[in-house]
Amino acid sequence: QVTLIESGGGSVQTGGSLRLACTVSGLPAGTFTAAWFRQAPGKEREFVALIGWNGTPMQYVDSVNGRFAISRDNRKNILYLQMNYLQVDDTAVYYCAATRPTRVAASKTAVSDYDYWGQGTQVTVSS
Repeated sequence: QVTLIESGGGSVQTGGSLRLACTVSGLPAGTFTAAWFRQAPGKEREFVALIGWNGTPMQYVDSVNGRFAISRDNRKNILYLQMNYLQVDDTAVYYCAATRPTRVAASKTAVSDYDYWGQGTQVTVSS
């Protein structure tokens, strides 16, 4: 059974930082593409960032490029999202996602590209 468990969400003011973590179990470490998505109230779930099985490639949605950094620790099978210079528009539930084992990562930005999902963690940014 594959499980993804997010942690690290919370409330911060504009300009603040948070680091999200996603602990993956049931999938061999370093064999899958992983990503972060987010969903704001009343909006569709949107792609934020992805990272390939060995740490490359990395891809970001334009709105977070330069502010967010995705990484993974394949020894511990944990995915991270460092979020800096947070803005009110970053407020959403953040989800981590993983594919079945694959070495293909590029352009996997659709919800349908991912097979496994976490339960989500709330990030709230206030002005």
